Amino acid sequence: MPQSPPRLHRRPAPSQGTIRLGENPRKHSFAFLLLDRFTMMAFASAIEPLRLANQVSGRDLYEWQLVSEGKRDVSCSNGAVFRTDLGLEELSRDSTVLVCGGIDVAEAISKPVLNWLRREARRGAAMGGLCTGAWALAEAGLLDGRRATIHWENTDAFNEDFPDVELTRSVFVIDGNRLSTAGGTASIDLMLRLIAIDHGEQLANTVADQMIHSSIRTDRDSQRLSIPTRIGVRHPKLAQVIGQMEGNIEEPISPAALATEVGMSARQLERLFRRYLNRSPKRYYMELRLQKARNLLMQTEMSVINVAMACGFASPSHFSKCYRAHYQTTPYRERGTSGGSEAVGAPEADH
Repeated sequence: MPQSPPRLHRRPAPSQGTIRLGENPRKHSFAFLLLDRFTMMAFASAIEPLRLANQVSGRDLYEWQLVSEGKRDVSCSNGAVFRTDLGLEELSRDSTVLVCGGIDVAEAISKPVLNWLRREARRGAAMGGLCTGAWALAEAGLLDGRRATIHWENTDAFNEDFPDVELTRSVFVIDGNRLSTAGGTASIDLMLRLIAIDHGEQLANTVADQMIHSSIRTDRDSQRLSIPTRIGVRHPKLAQVIGQMEGNIEEPISPAALATEVGMSARQLERLFRRYLNRSPKRYYMELRLQKARNLLMQTEMSVINVAMACGFASPSHFSKCYRAHYQTTPYRERGTSGGSEAVGAPEADH
C-alpha cells in the first residue's frame, strides 16, 4: 500500500508590518507603576495593544517599563509575581505613567509612591490610573478639578474621599494629560484611543482586530451593564424605578412616590416587584442601601454613624438592626472595630 506524502506544516501568515506608517513616527514611552495586588486583566489589557501596535506596524512605536517601590517584585491579585525594571526613579520626560491598582488600593499606596507621582506630574508627565489606580492619583491630589473614572465597585468610597474629583461611570476618561479606566477590558479601549491619537484610526482598528475586540468603546460608554441586563428582566417601568432607587440612596424615596412617578399605583408596583424580583420594592431598596453601606464600611474610614446617614438610615441603631439581619454581622464587626451601642432587634417589616 503506497504511503501518503508527509504532511506539510505551514506557519500562520505573519502580521508583522501589515500597516504602513510615515517615516520616523513618534515613539511613545509608558511606565507602569505596579501596586500590590494590582489587577492583571487591567494591566494586560493595557500593555498588549502596545505590543500589537509595534507588531502590525513593524516599528518600535511604543516602549514600556515596569516600576515598583524599591524595584521589588510585585504580586498581582491572582498571585502571579512580576519582576520590575525600575524603582521610583526619574523617568524620561515623554513617559506616560500608568498606575495599576487592584484590591485594597488605599493600603497599597505609600508616601514614597505619592511623592514620586507628584514629582513626575510636576515635570509634566501624563498620568493615568488603571482599574483602581485612579485612587492613587486622587490621593496625590492630581485629579482635583478633573474628570475621572474608577471601577464601579469603588465609586461610593471614592466619592466620599475625593469630593473635588468629578467621577464618571465611563469605561475610560481622558481629561487633558490625566487618564483613567474602570478596569478589566476598559484598558483596551483607552489604549486603542491613544494609539488612534498617535498614529491614526487604521492602526487602532487593526490592533483591535488582532485582539478580537470587535466593539471599540468610547469615553461615552458606561462601564456597567444596563439595569435590565443586570436584573435579567426587560420591563421599562421596573428599570425606571430601580434607576431612581440607585440614584437616591442617601434620601430614599417612598414606594408610593416611586409608583406615582412611573404612572402606577403602589399596589401595582408591589405586584411588579414580587413577580419579577420576588421581593417588595421596600426590601429591594433596603438591599441596595445596605450594599452601598457595606462598600463604605470596607473601603473608607467613615464612622459607622456617617455610613448610616450616607445610606439613608435615620439612626445607627436602626442601621445596625437592618445590617445584621441582611449580612449576619454588625457594621462594627464588619469594620473590625467594637461598637459602643449596638442595637438589638429585627429590621423593619417588609411590607
